Amino acid sequence: MSNASSNQADKKVIAGVCGILLGALGVHKFILGYTTEGIIMLVASLLSCGLLSPIMGILGLVEGIIYLTKADDEFVSTYVTNKKGWL
Repeated sequence: MSNASSNQADKKVIAGVCGILLGALGVHKFILGYTTEGIIMLVASLLSCGLLSPIMGILGLVEGIIYLTKADDEFVSTYVTNKKGWL
């Protein structure tokens, strides 16, 4: 794996943990550079006065687990190179 790919794969752990812990706020999306998706999650959680937070939290939890269980090369290919924004 090249140095650039290694640096991108390092985001996997950070994004995965943030997805699990702060998924309702979309922090993991911002870490991966998915600004639009992050804003959607943040706005949905905040503007619904927290009513949609559990749904966004579950989505973040699932995405965090997916990020952490993928191999580094597969993570970089899927989420960095091909920019798959949702699950």
